[in-house]
Amino acid sequence: MKLIIISGLSGSGKTVALHTLEDEGFYCVDNFPLGLLSNFTDHINNQQIHIYEDIAVGIDARSGANDLKRFNQIVQSIKDKNIEIEVIYFQAEINELIKRFSDTRRRHPLTRKGIPLAEAIDIERNLLLPISQDADLCLDTSHTNVHQLRALVKDRIVSRPNQELSILIQSFGFKHNTPTDSDFVFDVRCLPNPHWEPALRALTGQDPEVQEFFNNQDDVLDMYSHIRNFMEHWIPKFAEQSRYYLTISIGCTGGQHRSVFIAEKLNDYFRKKYTGVSLRHREMEQ
Repeated sequence: MKLIIISGLSGSGKTVALHTLEDEGFYCVDNFPLGLLSNFTDHINNQQIHIYEDIAVGIDARSGANDLKRFNQIVQSIKDKNIEIEVIYFQAEINELIKRFSDTRRRHPLTRKGIPLAEAIDIERNLLLPISQDADLCLDTSHTNVHQLRALVKDRIVSRPNQELSILIQSFGFKHNTPTDSDFVFDVRCLPNPHWEPALRALTGQDPEVQEFFNNQDDVLDMYSHIRNFMEHWIPKFAEQSRYYLTISIGCTGGQHRSVFIAEKLNDYFRKKYTGVSLRHREMEQ
């Protein structure tokens, strides 16, 4: 049996993730009390016929501070029963969360007794700290819409080969903030910028004209080789530690040219070596 724990800040996409997993054949339970999780897994395991091999539960701050502080202990007790567990934590920038609550006109679960929304989000973040610190994968959905999030869950969680490392290579623009869910961040803003070439400005790092421009730049090819060689050395080290997920982020100023080109080349290279590699261009999805 495989158990996926979905947690994170309210408004960050937990419900979308659970609905996506349910559509993919998972048995899903939302707002599950953390203190009952061990008994729940025992109940499922004791069934004579296992209808569901893949289970996902949503756990949020309403589980209470006492149980949340024991999160690591509770998870370990379940792992001791030979149950595979993955912990996925969702988060987003506070301004984006406030906007989402305003757009949907829904109440935050911790805004009772007159607590302001921003303060409730801060309280929730602190309560969930034991989960975020122990998560196998943290996803920042600040720049992700519903359709992109569903695709991301399918690509990274559902489609991940059993026991194999899921590697996400993503490009981004520093002017739109650094993705907080990265394991490695490489800054390529020192490279020649096609933005200053009028014929290339409107194109992206996926276009042949821009790729030709970069392929004639020794610094660009050196940067790619250095990042590739660095990751080629360290990816096996992560896999040896039974890590499920690895996120490699490549950033330039706007996330349109340099980071996209380097990310594309890294994706082409590592797809030939690992089965669980996916590519995302964050700013181009907006």
